[in-house]
Amino acid sequence: MKIGFAQINTIVGDLAGNLDRVRESYDRLASAGAEVVLTPELCVTGYPPQDLVFKSRFVPETLEIVQKLHALVRPECALLVGFVDRNEGRGKPFHNAAAILEAGKPLRKIHKSLLPTYDVFDEDRYFEPASQVAPVEIGGKKIGVTICEDIWTEHYLPRPLYDVEPVRALMEQGAELIVNLSASPFHLHKPGIRREMVGALARAYKRPIFYCNAIGGNDQLIFDGNSIAVSASGELITQLKSFAEDEAIIDSAEKVHVDLRERPLAQDLFDALSLGLRDYLYKCNFKSAVLGLSGGIDSAIVAVLAANALGPKCVTGVAMPTQYSSPGSVEDARAVAKSLGINYLEIPITKTFAAFREQFAEIFRGKPEDITEENLQPRIRATTLMALSNKFGHLVLSTGNKSELAVGYCTIYGDMAGGLAVISDVPKTLVYDLARWINRDREIIPRSTIEKPPSAELKPDQKDSDTLPPYKVLDEILRLYVEENLSARDIIAHGFEEEVVRWVARRVDLNEYKREQAAPGLKVTTRAFGLGRRMPIAQKYVG
Repeated sequence: MKIGFAQINTIVGDLAGNLDRVRESYDRLASAGAEVVLTPELCVTGYPPQDLVFKSRFVPETLEIVQKLHALVRPECALLVGFVDRNEGRGKPFHNAAAILEAGKPLRKIHKSLLPTYDVFDEDRYFEPASQVAPVEIGGKKIGVTICEDIWTEHYLPRPLYDVEPVRALMEQGAELIVNLSASPFHLHKPGIRREMVGALARAYKRPIFYCNAIGGNDQLIFDGNSIAVSASGELITQLKSFAEDEAIIDSAEKVHVDLRERPLAQDLFDALSLGLRDYLYKCNFKSAVLGLSGGIDSAIVAVLAANALGPKCVTGVAMPTQYSSPGSVEDARAVAKSLGINYLEIPITKTFAAFREQFAEIFRGKPEDITEENLQPRIRATTLMALSNKFGHLVLSTGNKSELAVGYCTIYGDMAGGLAVISDVPKTLVYDLARWINRDREIIPRSTIEKPPSAELKPDQKDSDTLPPYKVLDEILRLYVEENLSARDIIAHGFEEEVVRWVARRVDLNEYKREQAAPGLKVTTRAFGLGRRMPIAQKYVG
């Protein structure tokens, strides 16, 4: 059987647009000889549709789109398309479903069995699981149709979560091959994990598996594509593109094996962030972006990503120096803007800062200058960027990294302000790795930006190391505390200094209120601040 992969980039809620995307890909694949075409999970609605499903017309209009697709399919080629179905029985109001569309035959439906509720997933809020699992006959083959989580085994889940094993049930009923409609969000190392899991499952059941994954950025989530076909022996037959739309036709009897396309970690990170940034602007109807250029490494990285994602002419970098900004930082800001070919503005805020200090002179009389005056500067910068946003229609990109956001080394309503926090899930040590990868062929980010000690430059001779532990230490403690959920005591047992661990843990906990008000960020690690991490703001637990 010739199976077509439609690895397409759908938009959440764009039902008519998604219809066109599915139809166009289906037509190309059917014309090229596909006998059945796979699409990603919930591709009619886009994934995840979240509470859109509760809108009174959303699901009825979704079902109308499925009927329109059914009318378009050709006799020689079936279509498997992901959609939201009604649940006519007891339980949650909807099903996460796949429609099997064949010309001249009644529409058949497969419902998802395993509904994840961990990390970024909340499917149990909306969907009722399948009441039964059985293979379906398409083109003379008994096919086991699964949807994303249905093929994830307990060895690759956070812990054993389900009593049902859909693939085992399908095998026991004679399925000759497995297909999977997936919307599996990206994080670093995820493509390799998927390949390992799908290969192991194919070997265990001695059946080929065809896995069609979503592509594109939807809010904080990034979908990397990397759809794969695996033989009954668990060998890779084909792998579709990473972070790009793609199509392919694979013969289920194919025996040619290929190697997994290994990519440098930094390249995956760069491509993921570029895709997430590009799609966020496009899907939110923005055409350009503006960001502050401090001369530091974080803003330089975001400028490179924006120029790559949107094109240099759609990006404006703004240097906003004060008397505390070093000449070298301003020069570095100019240099990265010139290197990228982006628009560059220099708007000194020294006079504005002085006016604010004068405004508070009498009120603050007798009190020494402190973090209050430091924070005035990023808040003036945020006001400047938002004025440019309002006047020219740019989206403001905030440039803080995960390390700073974790411990609150950032200013609420200041450098945290913006429409998208591009690198808010990228630890500082990984920021440096990414910068070196960007400069692998030529100097795009000035060497001085990478080599100089990082500084917020909000007071004389300030350095990050005055306040924070070394980033190598900080990032590993944060990984254990935020991503691995270890308590401070358990982290100390790993050999870290108790005073440092306690300080970091306390700062993470105290700054939940800041992160609650932060711009949405792009998820690239196993646990990002935002959608997948839900911590109370008002709480007293110390572990």
